[in-house]
Amino acid sequence: MSDLLVAGPVLVIVAAVVVLLYVVPVGLWITALFSGVHVSLATLVGMRLRKVVPADIVRPLISATKAGITLDIAQMEAHFLAGGDVGRVVAALISADRANIELPWKRATAIDLAGRDVLQAVQVSVNPKVIETPRIAAVAKDGIQVIAIARVTVRANIERLVGGAGEETIIARVGEGTVSSIGSADSHKDVLENPDGISKRVLERGLDAGTAFEILSIDIADVDVGRNIGAELQTDQAEADKRIAQAKAEERRAMAVAREQEMRAAVVEAEAQVPMALAEALRAGRIGVMDAYRMDNIQADTRMRGTIGGETATEEPE
Repeated sequence: MSDLLVAGPVLVIVAAVVVLLYVVPVGLWITALFSGVHVSLATLVGMRLRKVVPADIVRPLISATKAGITLDIAQMEAHFLAGGDVGRVVAALISADRANIELPWKRATAIDLAGRDVLQAVQVSVNPKVIETPRIAAVAKDGIQVIAIARVTVRANIERLVGGAGEETIIARVGEGTVSSIGSADSHKDVLENPDGISKRVLERGLDAGTAFEILSIDIADVDVGRNIGAELQTDQAEADKRIAQAKAEERRAMAVAREQEMRAAVVEAEAQVPMALAEALRAGRIGVMDAYRMDNIQADTRMRGTIGGETATEEPE
Protein backbone atom coordinates (compact mmCIF):
# COMPACT_ATOMS: atom_id res chain seq x y z
CA MET A 1 0.00 0.00 0.00
CA SER A 2 2.85 2.36 0.84
CA ASP A 3 4.51 1.54 -2.52
CA LEU A 4 1.37 2.61 -4.36
CA LEU A 5 1.25 5.84 -2.45
CA VAL A 6 4.84 6.59 -3.45
CA ALA A 7 4.48 5.49 -7.12
CA GLY A 8 1.38 7.63 -7.73
CA PRO A 9 3.04 11.04 -7.22
CA VAL A 10 6.10 9.86 -9.13
CA LEU A 11 4.00 8.99 -12.19
CA VAL A 12 2.24 12.32 -11.98
CA ILE A 13 5.59 14.14 -11.83
CA VAL A 14 6.97 12.16 -14.80
CA ALA A 15 3.82 12.86 -16.86
CA ALA A 16 4.04 16.54 -16.01
CA VAL A 17 7.70 16.66 -17.07
CA VAL A 18 6.89 14.94 -20.38
CA VAL A 19 4.06 17.36 -21.08
CA LEU A 20 6.26 20.30 -20.13
CA LEU A 21 9.07 19.13 -22.41
CA TYR A 22 6.57 18.71 -25.26
CA VAL A 23 5.04 22.16 -24.78
CA VAL A 24 8.43 23.76 -24.14
CA PRO A 25 10.96 22.19 -26.58
CA VAL A 26 14.00 22.82 -24.44
CA GLY A 27 16.21 20.57 -26.55
CA LEU A 28 15.38 22.51 -29.72
CA TRP A 29 15.94 25.80 -27.87
CA ILE A 30 19.40 24.64 -26.73
CA THR A 31 20.26 23.51 -30.29
CA ALA A 32 19.25 26.90 -31.67
CA LEU A 33 21.15 28.73 -28.93
CA PHE A 34 24.40 26.93 -29.66
CA SER A 35 23.85 27.45 -33.42
CA GLY A 36 23.76 31.19 -33.00
CA VAL A 37 20.00 31.53 -33.52
CA HIS A 38 18.27 33.39 -30.71
CA VAL A 39 14.74 32.07 -30.24
CA SER A 40 13.04 32.54 -26.92
CA LEU A 41 11.21 29.78 -25.10
CA ALA A 42 8.08 31.92 -25.21
CA THR A 43 8.26 31.97 -29.02
CA LEU A 44 8.57 28.19 -29.13
CA VAL A 45 5.62 27.78 -26.75
CA GLY A 46 3.64 30.19 -28.91
CA MET A 47 4.37 28.02 -31.94
CA ARG A 48 2.94 25.04 -30.09
CA LEU A 49 -0.20 26.99 -29.27
CA ARG A 50 -0.53 28.15 -32.89
CA LYS A 51 -0.18 24.50 -34.00
CA VAL A 52 3.12 25.17 -35.72
CA VAL A 53 5.78 22.46 -35.51
CA PRO A 54 8.76 24.31 -33.96
CA ALA A 55 11.33 21.99 -35.54
CA ASP A 56 10.00 22.81 -39.04
CA ILE A 57 10.73 26.47 -38.36
CA VAL A 58 13.82 26.46 -36.19
CA ARG A 59 15.90 23.93 -38.14
CA PRO A 60 15.49 25.76 -41.51
CA LEU A 61 16.20 29.02 -39.64
CA ILE A 62 19.46 27.52 -38.34
CA SER A 63 20.44 26.44 -41.86
CA ALA A 64 19.68 29.91 -43.25
CA THR A 65 21.63 31.62 -40.47
CA LYS A 66 24.63 29.39 -41.04
CA ALA A 67 24.43 30.25 -44.77
CA GLY A 68 24.41 33.97 -43.98
CA ILE A 69 20.75 34.54 -44.91
CA THR A 70 18.62 36.59 -42.56
CA LEU A 71 15.00 35.47 -42.26
CA ASP A 72 12.02 36.64 -40.24
CA ILE A 73 10.64 33.89 -38.04
CA ALA A 74 7.16 35.39 -38.20
CA GLN A 75 7.14 35.17 -42.02
CA MET A 76 8.33 31.58 -41.78
CA GLU A 77 5.44 30.75 -39.45
CA ALA A 78 3.00 32.49 -41.80
CA HIS A 79 4.22 30.43 -44.73
CA PHE A 80 3.94 27.23 -42.68
CA LEU A 81 0.37 28.08 -41.68
CA ALA A 82 -0.46 28.81 -45.34
CA GLY A 83 0.48 25.23 -46.21
CA GLY A 84 3.94 25.86 -47.60
CA ASP A 85 7.08 23.83 -47.21
CA VAL A 86 9.43 26.05 -45.21
CA GLY A 87 12.32 23.61 -45.43
CA ARG A 88 12.38 23.47 -49.25
CA VAL A 89 11.95 27.24 -49.51
CA VAL A 90 14.95 27.84 -47.26
CA ALA A 91 16.97 25.21 -49.16
CA ALA A 92 16.07 27.00 -52.41
CA LEU A 93 17.15 30.34 -50.95
CA ILE A 94 20.51 28.88 -49.92
CA SER A 95 21.03 27.29 -53.37
CA ALA A 96 20.08 30.52 -55.12
CA ASP A 97 22.43 32.53 -52.90
CA ARG A 98 25.32 30.20 -53.67
CA ALA A 99 24.59 30.45 -57.42
CA ASN A 100 24.24 34.27 -57.31
CA ILE A 101 20.60 34.05 -58.36
CA GLU A 102 18.30 36.74 -57.02
CA LEU A 103 15.46 35.02 -55.18
CA PRO A 104 13.61 37.10 -52.56
CA TRP A 105 11.64 35.42 -49.81
CA LYS A 106 8.25 36.56 -51.17
CA ARG A 107 8.95 35.20 -54.65
CA ALA A 108 10.20 31.88 -53.25
CA THR A 109 7.13 31.43 -51.06
CA ALA A 110 4.84 32.44 -53.93
CA ILE A 111 6.42 29.79 -56.15
CA ASP A 112 6.05 27.21 -53.38
CA LEU A 113 2.38 28.06 -52.74
CA ALA A 114 1.70 27.96 -56.50
CA GLY A 115 2.41 24.24 -56.41
CA ARG A 116 5.85 24.29 -58.04
CA ASP A 117 8.97 22.81 -56.51
CA VAL A 118 11.01 25.94 -55.81
CA LEU A 119 14.16 23.97 -54.94
CA GLN A 120 13.98 22.02 -58.20
CA ALA A 121 13.39 25.28 -60.07
CA VAL A 122 16.58 26.74 -58.65
CA GLN A 123 18.47 23.55 -59.50
CA VAL A 124 17.16 23.64 -63.09
CA SER A 125 18.15 27.28 -63.28
CA VAL A 126 21.69 26.37 -62.28
CA ASN A 127 21.87 23.04 -64.12
CA PRO A 128 19.80 23.20 -67.35
CA LYS A 129 17.38 20.38 -68.06
CA VAL A 130 16.97 18.41 -71.29
CA ILE A 131 13.42 17.71 -72.48
CA GLU A 132 13.00 15.11 -75.21
CA THR A 133 9.97 15.42 -77.46
CA PRO A 134 8.04 12.40 -78.73
CA ARG A 135 8.33 11.32 -82.37
CA ILE A 136 7.14 14.21 -84.53
CA ALA A 137 5.84 13.27 -87.99
CA ALA A 138 5.54 15.86 -90.78
CA VAL A 139 5.36 15.80 -94.59
CA ALA A 140 7.72 17.70 -96.89
CA LYS A 141 6.54 19.32 -100.12
CA ASP A 142 7.54 16.24 -102.16
CA GLY A 143 5.03 14.15 -100.21
CA ILE A 144 7.56 12.11 -98.19
CA GLN A 145 6.93 11.79 -94.45
CA VAL A 146 9.80 12.72 -92.13
CA ILE A 147 9.84 11.66 -88.46
CA ALA A 148 12.05 13.65 -86.08
CA ILE A 149 12.88 13.65 -82.37
CA ALA A 150 14.09 16.90 -80.78
CA ARG A 151 15.92 17.50 -77.51
CA VAL A 152 15.24 20.86 -75.91
CA THR A 153 17.68 22.23 -73.35
CA VAL A 154 15.86 24.59 -70.99
CA ARG A 155 16.72 26.64 -67.94
CA ALA A 156 14.15 27.65 -65.34
CA ASN A 157 13.15 31.30 -65.40
CA ILE A 158 12.63 32.19 -61.74
CA GLU A 159 10.73 35.38 -62.56
CA ARG A 160 8.13 33.55 -64.66
CA LEU A 161 7.62 30.47 -62.51
CA VAL A 162 4.40 31.92 -61.10
CA GLY A 163 1.86 31.94 -63.92
CA GLY A 164 4.26 30.60 -66.55
CA ALA A 165 3.47 27.60 -68.76
CA GLY A 166 5.18 24.28 -68.07
CA GLU A 167 7.05 21.60 -69.99
CA GLU A 168 3.94 20.45 -71.90
CA THR A 169 3.71 23.84 -73.59
CA ILE A 170 7.39 23.74 -74.55
CA ILE A 171 6.97 20.27 -76.10
CA ALA A 172 3.84 21.34 -77.97
CA ARG A 173 5.45 24.48 -79.37
CA VAL A 174 8.62 22.68 -80.43
CA GLY A 175 6.49 20.02 -82.13
CA GLU A 176 4.50 22.68 -83.95
CA GLY A 177 7.66 24.46 -85.08
CA THR A 178 9.23 21.19 -86.26
CA VAL A 179 6.17 20.29 -88.32
CA SER A 180 6.15 23.76 -89.88
CA SER A 181 9.87 23.61 -90.70
CA ILE A 182 9.65 20.17 -92.30
CA GLY A 183 6.50 21.14 -94.19
CA SER A 184 8.22 24.17 -95.71
CA ALA A 185 11.13 22.05 -97.06
CA ASP A 186 11.01 21.42 -100.82
CA SER A 187 12.26 17.86 -100.43
CA HIS A 188 12.73 15.38 -97.62
CA LYS A 189 16.35 15.10 -98.74
CA ASP A 190 16.93 18.68 -97.68
CA VAL A 191 15.77 17.79 -94.18
CA LEU A 192 17.98 14.71 -94.03
CA GLU A 193 21.01 16.63 -95.29
CA ASN A 194 20.59 19.61 -92.93
CA PRO A 195 18.63 18.61 -89.80
CA ASP A 196 20.15 21.57 -87.96
CA GLY A 197 18.04 23.81 -90.19
CA ILE A 198 14.98 22.62 -88.28
CA SER A 199 16.46 23.56 -84.91
CA LYS A 200 17.55 26.97 -86.18
CA ARG A 201 14.10 27.81 -87.56
CA VAL A 202 12.34 26.58 -84.43
CA LEU A 203 14.73 28.43 -82.11
CA GLU A 204 14.15 31.69 -83.99
CA ARG A 205 10.42 31.56 -83.21
CA GLY A 206 10.86 32.51 -79.53
CA LEU A 207 8.91 29.53 -78.26
CA ASP A 208 9.72 30.21 -74.60
CA ALA A 209 7.55 33.33 -74.44
CA GLY A 210 5.07 33.09 -71.58
CA THR A 211 6.61 29.91 -70.17
CA ALA A 212 8.49 29.21 -66.97
CA PHE A 213 11.60 28.22 -68.91
CA GLU A 214 14.23 29.76 -71.13
CA ILE A 215 15.15 27.66 -74.16
CA LEU A 216 18.93 27.43 -74.54
CA SER A 217 19.13 25.10 -77.54
CA ILE A 218 17.06 22.76 -79.69
CA ASP A 219 18.86 19.76 -81.14
CA ILE A 220 17.47 17.19 -83.56
CA ALA A 221 18.37 13.83 -82.03
CA ASP A 222 17.01 11.57 -84.77
CA VAL A 223 15.50 11.92 -88.27
CA ASP A 224 13.83 9.02 -90.12
CA VAL A 225 11.99 8.73 -93.42
CA GLY A 226 8.40 7.56 -93.09
CA ARG A 227 5.74 6.72 -95.64
CA ASN A 228 5.25 8.26 -99.09
CA ILE A 229 2.15 10.19 -98.19
CA GLY A 230 1.98 11.91 -101.59
CA ALA A 231 1.93 8.59 -103.47
CA GLU A 232 -0.68 7.19 -101.07
CA LEU A 233 -2.89 10.22 -101.61
CA GLN A 234 -2.53 9.93 -105.39
CA THR A 235 -3.37 6.22 -105.22
CA ASP A 236 -6.43 6.93 -103.10
CA GLN A 237 -7.48 9.67 -105.54
CA ALA A 238 -7.02 7.34 -108.54
CA GLU A 239 -9.07 4.66 -106.81
CA ALA A 240 -11.80 7.18 -106.08
CA ASP A 241 -11.76 8.39 -109.72
CA LYS A 242 -12.00 4.76 -110.91
CA ARG A 243 -15.02 4.12 -108.72
CA ILE A 244 -16.68 7.28 -110.00
CA ALA A 245 -16.01 6.24 -113.62
CA GLN A 246 -17.37 2.75 -112.93
CA ALA A 247 -20.49 4.23 -111.37
CA LYS A 248 -21.04 6.50 -114.38
CA ALA A 249 -20.45 3.60 -116.82
CA GLU A 250 -22.93 1.48 -114.91
CA GLU A 251 -25.39 4.35 -115.07
CA ARG A 252 -24.96 4.62 -118.86
CA ARG A 253 -25.31 0.83 -119.26
CA ALA A 254 -28.51 0.84 -117.21
CA MET A 255 -29.88 3.68 -119.32
CA ALA A 256 -28.99 1.78 -122.54
CA VAL A 257 -30.70 -1.38 -121.27
CA ALA A 258 -33.77 0.61 -120.34
CA ARG A 259 -33.80 2.26 -123.79
CA GLU A 260 -33.48 -1.12 -125.48
CA GLN A 261 -36.35 -2.49 -123.45
CA GLU A 262 -38.45 0.51 -124.40
CA MET A 263 -37.68 -0.03 -128.09
CA ARG A 264 -38.48 -3.73 -127.83
CA ALA A 265 -41.76 -2.87 -126.19
CA ALA A 266 -42.51 -0.49 -129.03
CA VAL A 267 -41.69 -3.22 -131.58
CA VAL A 268 -43.92 -5.73 -129.79
CA GLU A 269 -46.67 -3.15 -129.72
CA ALA A 270 -46.27 -2.48 -133.44
CA GLU A 271 -46.22 -6.22 -134.26
CA ALA A 272 -49.40 -6.64 -132.24
CA GLN A 273 -51.14 -4.13 -134.52
CA VAL A 274 -50.23 -6.06 -137.75
CA PRO A 275 -52.86 -8.84 -137.33
CA MET A 276 -55.47 -6.24 -136.52
CA ALA A 277 -54.60 -4.23 -139.62
CA LEU A 278 -54.58 -7.39 -141.78
CA ALA A 279 -57.99 -8.41 -140.50
CA GLU A 280 -59.33 -4.93 -141.16
CA ALA A 281 -57.93 -5.06 -144.74
CA LEU A 282 -59.60 -8.45 -145.37
CA ARG A 283 -62.93 -7.17 -144.11
CA ALA A 284 -62.64 -4.07 -146.23
CA GLY A 285 -61.69 -6.10 -149.31
CA ARG A 286 -58.45 -4.32 -149.91
CA ILE A 287 -56.60 -7.66 -150.02
CA GLY A 288 -57.71 -11.21 -150.72
CA VAL A 289 -57.23 -14.41 -148.79
CA MET A 290 -54.64 -15.63 -151.28
CA ASP A 291 -52.73 -12.41 -150.86
CA ALA A 292 -52.65 -12.94 -147.12
CA TYR A 293 -51.61 -16.57 -147.63
CA ARG A 294 -48.77 -15.57 -149.95
CA MET A 295 -47.63 -12.94 -147.47
CA ASP A 296 -47.50 -15.56 -144.70
CA ASN A 297 -45.46 -17.81 -146.97
CA ILE A 298 -43.06 -14.99 -147.72
CA GLN A 299 -42.68 -14.25 -143.99
CA ALA A 300 -42.08 -17.91 -143.20
CA ASP A 301 -39.53 -18.16 -146.00
CA THR A 302 -37.82 -15.03 -144.67
CA ARG A 303 -37.66 -16.46 -141.16
CA MET A 304 -36.29 -19.75 -142.49
CA ARG A 305 -33.62 -17.95 -144.49
CA GLY A 306 -32.77 -15.86 -141.45
CA THR A 307 -32.48 -18.97 -139.32
CA ILE A 308 -30.24 -20.69 -141.87
CA GLY A 309 -28.12 -17.58 -142.22
CA GLY A 310 -27.78 -17.29 -138.45
CA GLU A 311 -26.66 -20.88 -138.05
CA THR A 312 -24.08 -20.44 -140.82
CA ALA A 313 -22.83 -17.26 -139.26
CA THR A 314 -22.30 -18.99 -135.93
CA GLU A 315 -20.56 -22.02 -137.54
CA GLU A 316 -18.09 -19.99 -139.64
CA PRO A 317 -15.88 -18.84 -136.71
CA GLU A 318 -15.37 -22.47 -135.69
